[in-house]
Amino acid sequence: MKALVVERKNIKHNLKIIREIIDKQDKDDNGNKVKIIAVVKGNGYGLGLVEYTKYLIENGINFFAVATVEEALKLRENGIKEDILMLSSTSVKNDLEMLIKNEIIVTIGSKQAGDAVEEIAKKMQKKVRVHLKIDTGFGRYGFIYSKRDEMVEEIKKWENIKIEGTFSHFSIAFYGDGKESREQFIRFTQCIEVLKMNDIEPGMLHMCNSSAFLRFKDMHLNAVRIGSAILGRLSIPNVWGFKKVGYLKSNVAEIKILPEGYNIGYSNSYTTKKETKVAIVPCGYADGFNVKVDKDMFRPIDKIRYVVRDIKNIFKKEALYVKINGERCKVLGRLGMYHVTVDITDKNIKINDEVEFEVSPMFVDSNIIRDYI
Repeated sequence: MKALVVERKNIKHNLKIIREIIDKQDKDDNGNKVKIIAVVKGNGYGLGLVEYTKYLIENGINFFAVATVEEALKLRENGIKEDILMLSSTSVKNDLEMLIKNEIIVTIGSKQAGDAVEEIAKKMQKKVRVHLKIDTGFGRYGFIYSKRDEMVEEIKKWENIKIEGTFSHFSIAFYGDGKESREQFIRFTQCIEVLKMNDIEPGMLHMCNSSAFLRFKDMHLNAVRIGSAILGRLSIPNVWGFKKVGYLKSNVAEIKILPEGYNIGYSNSYTTKKETKVAIVPCGYADGFNVKVDKDMFRPIDKIRYVVRDIKNIFKKEALYVKINGERCKVLGRLGMYHVTVDITDKNIKINDEVEFEVSPMFVDSNIIRDYI
């Protein structure tokens, strides 16, 4: 039976590194330790939204961030009482009503969202907890940084909204010399100054994601939003000793001997060069094996680099490998949706032996069980 194995000890190890970085240097203007906001979007980055969040609570985390209404509500439905921030601004009243009823901290990033929250707050006769989102150059959610006066004008109309935080998001913190990130940070701090000059308390300030937290120590502000670093899956070189969390496991279902010159898999892309002993394992790309982040997340120059790399790989015939009983075994032929064929010639491997697949947990089918060990 397939499962995504989640190593608790590796999560603890990674949290320890994050806390050590904070303990060494981080205090806000009031002398308080910088707060960790654990981002658990994308089904807890694939580790299972509820299980992962509960494990983080056991390890001292008490503030979480999600990206969708469904994620926020699922946490509340499963007894999570800690602070939850909905990172995405929305003007959809039905969604806002659900969030507010369930005591989710709402993000406001536009006049329309602010008006909608104010209307609902009035109707419910309550002060709604919110964080402001400022768009400092990402082009997605948030008040545009250059239209600060318009933002202030809107905020001053609010009577039933309590601002508890203000944040922004870096667009390229994982790459380059940090020039673009520095520009965004300056834009953000200028917006904060304008809010304060207009007697608007911005609350908790946060801008850093995992990459920015590790690269830009002077930009930590009051809190940092940590997601991928807790999983040990960084977009920058890992010089801190983070450990990867999560691997996919399955079992050998069949073993057979294939004669020389025999085709394996779709497109006749592989033919045996000699008699070959193979294991058939029920796990494939639909389960998340060898699925990667799409290349549209990169700049044009990065896309060119990937094209060049892919062309080189065609000629190198770069192979995929899995581990069976700790032994590295080569995958033969093209991946199937739910199966792979593995070369086990001269290896002492039996039916039902465990097979480990290196995967990104985010791409593992959510129907597959998460096995915390």
